[in-house]
Amino acid sequence: MIDFLWSLGSFIVALGILITAHEYGHFWVARRCGVKVERFSIGFGKAIWRKVGKDGTEYVVAMIPLGGYVKMLDERVEEVPAELVDQAFNRKTVWQRIAIVSAGPIANFIFAFAALYLMYLIGTPSIKPVIDTTKLDSPASVIQLVEPQQIIAVSGQKVRTWEEVNLALVGHIGDDSIELTLASLPELSGMDMPVRTFKLDTRNWVFDPEKESPITALGLGIFRPGIDPTIAAVSKDSAAEQAGIIAGDKLVNINGTQYSNWNAFVDVIQSSANKNINMTLLRQGELINVDVVPKAQQDPEGKTIGIVGISPTQAPWPDNMRFELEYGIVDSVVAAADKTSQLVVVSFKMIGKLFTGDVSVKNLSGPISIAQGAGASASYGLVYFLGFIALISVNLGIINLMPLPVLDGGHLLYYFIEVITGKPVPEKVQEIGFRFGAALLLMLMGVALFNDFARL
Repeated sequence: MIDFLWSLGSFIVALGILITAHEYGHFWVARRCGVKVERFSIGFGKAIWRKVGKDGTEYVVAMIPLGGYVKMLDERVEEVPAELVDQAFNRKTVWQRIAIVSAGPIANFIFAFAALYLMYLIGTPSIKPVIDTTKLDSPASVIQLVEPQQIIAVSGQKVRTWEEVNLALVGHIGDDSIELTLASLPELSGMDMPVRTFKLDTRNWVFDPEKESPITALGLGIFRPGIDPTIAAVSKDSAAEQAGIIAGDKLVNINGTQYSNWNAFVDVIQSSANKNINMTLLRQGELINVDVVPKAQQDPEGKTIGIVGISPTQAPWPDNMRFELEYGIVDSVVAAADKTSQLVVVSFKMIGKLFTGDVSVKNLSGPISIAQGAGASASYGLVYFLGFIALISVNLGIINLMPLPVLDGGHLLYYFIEVITGKPVPEKVQEIGFRFGAALLLMLMGVALFNDFARL
């Protein structure tokens, strides 16, 4: 329940910030163009707070935080007094109307840049993207690893963290090939090997975001520090807790076989659902024996596996793999601008590949996934939350630029047609377009919500 409330609160805060940024873009440019703004609303439905400013605009916070709007004086909507006609939106030049409508998405891009600037200024603890294995019969099998190697570029794009690697790979989903440039970490491998670039054949690359990351889907084995057999945590009401296992116990034997490594231990547990397992543990210098029955659980593929509910102690990351991704006041501007442009390019690519079929509609996410992401990022700290809302802000801006008549992009499409033809698009054509756009948007929202519920 606490996790749900945290995610809900984080979702409302994130969405409130992004909607405010978007609508303020419309509001600010409309005022500069001499348009009278009657209402600035964050949310829909019944108002829970309202105030009329000195400028005559009614500022509102409404109950449903899934959007917002800026209501401008417009003769097409209501009768306008003669003395206010020159302040009506429809009386402005087509270029002024284009500026007002495009200001919302532009404000989202500016906000994303500002959030990323602050994130880089604060600094984020990061891990270098190092791989130590590749999977046979996978696109990455062309890489022959002797020692751990760091990924320094994806198809020519420089990367420094796993998050950047992930983002770069997502942008190449559907491509025929991906190039990975690797370099050695001398302190980790004991060798100083030259920088090498490998071309991965991704024509048959299958990636299901619900089951794995694009990194593991390519067949790349992420380097992780060693695992200590000392139990770090025991889940509440788990099979391990019921058997009397506690944090601090050290695994010695499983069913009479000496503990060798964590992966082998997991294999034994997962293959023993509802079966008794005998464990020998070292507790405060004394050996004890416990019997535990792993509880049956379904994995993502529908297979029944055993779960006992314990986690091991992980060795610390090597010093040469940890670093603080931090920039100065000036360098943060460059880094934030570069990251914003990357997010914009990747988002446009993904939308294009949705329409070409290179990316499945299963990748669409709705408010539930956004709420979960907001809650998770907020729990990690401010810098992670800033990175998350920057990503959502870019996506919100791009989605609003799609040429659907109910979105900003649809209005812009009509206005550019007016620029070309010299006359407005007929009201009847606009009305038909709005109905079509609304139907398509509702369908996309329905798919996104279905995906959200399917992931729960």
